Amino acid sequence: MTNINWDQIHQEAIGAMKNAYAPYSKFPVGVAALVSDGRIATGCNVENASYGVGLCAECGLVSNLISTGGGRLIAVVCVDGQGNYLAPCGRCRQLLFEHGGPEALLMTDDGPQKMSAMLPWAFGPDDLDRNER
Repeated sequence: MTNINWDQIHQEAIGAMKNAYAPYSKFPVGVAALVSDGRIATGCNVENASYGVGLCAECGLVSNLISTGGGRLIAVVCVDGQGNYLAPCGRCRQLLFEHGGPEALLMTDDGPQKMSAMLPWAFGPDDLDRNER
């Protein structure tokens, strides 16, 4: 799949952000991704009064991806409350890497970047096989 409609993914991320539950931080986050079968999966952050129990938007995205049939993430856009591109934290980059691999693209202010550049030396499923070698 080489045709990526970044504007559509960006708009879907903004739509997801508008559904965020962020009463504590006041920092809504939305994310959307093109999936290998052509559909768009989305997620938003969901905070909790017990701060550590909150869910990042990327967690919601991965849950949506899996609950709607799985597949691989091809292109991802994460946005803040103003719709600006937002770089996910390291934990969330790991989630995206798991479900998109090193070639998945993440939109940044500098344009699309491969997950291998956003999370160098990433730990992935192939690393689990090392103990069997």
